[in-house]
Amino acid sequence: MESVVIRRASTLRRKWLTLRRKVREIRMVAYGLAHRDHPILVHLIPIRRCNLSCTYCNEFDDHSPPVPTHDLFSRIDRLAGLGASIVTLSGGEPMMHPDLDDVIRRIRKHGMIAGLLTNGYYLTQDRIRRLNEAGLDHLQISVDNVQPDDVSKKSLKVLDKKLAMLAEHADFHININSVLGAKIRRAEDALTVARRAQEYGLATTVGIIHDGSGQLRPLSPHQKSIFEQVRDLGKSSFGRINKYNPFQDHLVKGKPNRWWWCRAGARYLYVCEDGLVHYCSQQRGHPAIPLEQYTRKDIRREYMTEKGCAPYCTISCVHQVSIIDRWRDRQTLHFG
Repeated sequence: MESVVIRRASTLRRKWLTLRRKVREIRMVAYGLAHRDHPILVHLIPIRRCNLSCTYCNEFDDHSPPVPTHDLFSRIDRLAGLGASIVTLSGGEPMMHPDLDDVIRRIRKHGMIAGLLTNGYYLTQDRIRRLNEAGLDHLQISVDNVQPDDVSKKSLKVLDKKLAMLAEHADFHININSVLGAKIRRAEDALTVARRAQEYGLATTVGIIHDGSGQLRPLSPHQKSIFEQVRDLGKSSFGRINKYNPFQDHLVKGKPNRWWWCRAGARYLYVCEDGLVHYCSQQRGHPAIPLEQYTRKDIRREYMTEKGCAPYCTISCVHQVSIIDRWRDRQTLHFG
């Protein structure tokens, strides 16, 4: 009887936290529609090092130290001053940072939504509890295959127990992203991963692996079919955005997106371990301005700057953020 009461209390707590999170997200979208001079989504890098070495990834190394926590706090404070809505910790593997929980708390202290992109290897029941207590809002894991291979060790075989743990203990929203692309050997693995995630009640999305500059690697007819099946499984808010993302739909068909306006550097920021603002993970070096010097003038300039890499860009988080401004402000400045 006691265990039943505990489970019911846990379910009610999760529903209440989900409702509060959705209210905050609605406010974020409303603010983004009403005001254009602030970042909506920021990817902040607390550490470049990763415990894995997936061969399709160019965003990690095996030696970099964690960014000092006081530097991360200063960057988070600066992002709050710029009006950022969401700060997602990425890497490398962000769970290798020793003060990750405090970093998440700092994000939440400013009222911003806190996200985490992780390979999932460091998740334990205690670690999930600590993320709950820190106030994490969203967590995403990319599961690349069913069995580990020389391309990726982020496999369902390795991570299945982690997904079960998350489903049972996490108070935050969880999204499992399956991937397709040239280096993934079995396209049907993406469908297996998505179905397994849904058995646990977790949200699912599907992404396309890009090359070293974030550009499209064309999908085969079989891969296209799998992509559509996985995309159609999405029922959460993440899945619906993914399903009706016109930018990604064109890429799957091998068509460029010549009619969208990439708002990277404005609505989306990538802040590297050195504290520099870049367009995205695949365009590091542009504009490469220190965050402490980044102003609303920079945001306004990059908002209006057309990026030459945009037509074949596959970075879905930038697509999704840019949808908010799709109805206004054609870009008139040119980069490169």
